[in-house]
Amino acid sequence: MAGWLRSLRISETVLAAYFLYTSGLALLLPVSALVASVTLSMNLVVLGGLALLVYAHSLRRREFLAVVRDWYVPPLMLLAYREMGWFALPHPSVALEQSWVVWDRWLLNDAGLRVAIEGFGPVLPLALECSYSLVYAMPPFALAMLYALGQRKEADALLGPTALAVLSVYALFPLFPSEPPWTVFPGQDMPSYDSPVRRFNAQMLRSQGIRTSVFPSAHVAGAFAVALAMMRLLPERKWVGGWLLALATLIALATVYGRYHYAADAAAGLAISLAATAVVRRRGWFSRTD
Repeated sequence: MAGWLRSLRISETVLAAYFLYTSGLALLLPVSALVASVTLSMNLVVLGGLALLVYAHSLRRREFLAVVRDWYVPPLMLLAYREMGWFALPHPSVALEQSWVVWDRWLLNDAGLRVAIEGFGPVLPLALECSYSLVYAMPPFALAMLYALGQRKEADALLGPTALAVLSVYALFPLFPSEPPWTVFPGQDMPSYDSPVRRFNAQMLRSQGIRTSVFPSAHVAGAFAVALAMMRLLPERKWVGGWLLALATLIALATVYGRYHYAADAAAGLAISLAATAVVRRRGWFSRTD
């Protein structure tokens, strides 16, 4: 038993810790009995599946099982997001949002960010919306790039800091109950340009977004964690990491300009991605996967 537990990857350890954490939340928060039972049942399935997969791979060192372990992680990060939404509780106070929006208005108006973005017409606003819509594709895209470039064994060096950054953000959501600017301040500080991509993003947020918190920004944390990992893992192909870093920067701008997040959310998300990357690297937890 101890042997296969020691074979857990960074990303798998982070996932296991997160789902144990949400199991505790389901028991401690004043959520409905249905939410608690569904959460505990789902987490049991997730953790049981992870344990069986790791144990099977420890017995039979098959390439197929290693690949399954790689791709087991990204969809579970999406499940982690949805699951945190189940814990949303009423929070009538908007004191946090009112304090954050002051900085946004200074940045967008007084500091000239809106003018800089819209100065060349709809081109950059459209690029920001397109970038925002690509955030969930970044981890699988980066993982696929590692496969395509013959670096599959570095998968956990990508997924480890990414999972740590993103799930750390989700874990903080219950501490900062808040909603995005576009719902708290409808019609205020909005972009001057509309587009089909913006309407698509808005529809996705209405149908798939959660109402637990927007602080910190998981979009920003995940995007920069992926970009920083790929810059480190593919130094001989700087275009990959550079392109992803540019995309992460556009995503951070889009969250604020599009009123999906406050600037405070984006800054905190960036800080968490930097911290997660530094912790994993300093602890020497990067390792090649079998």
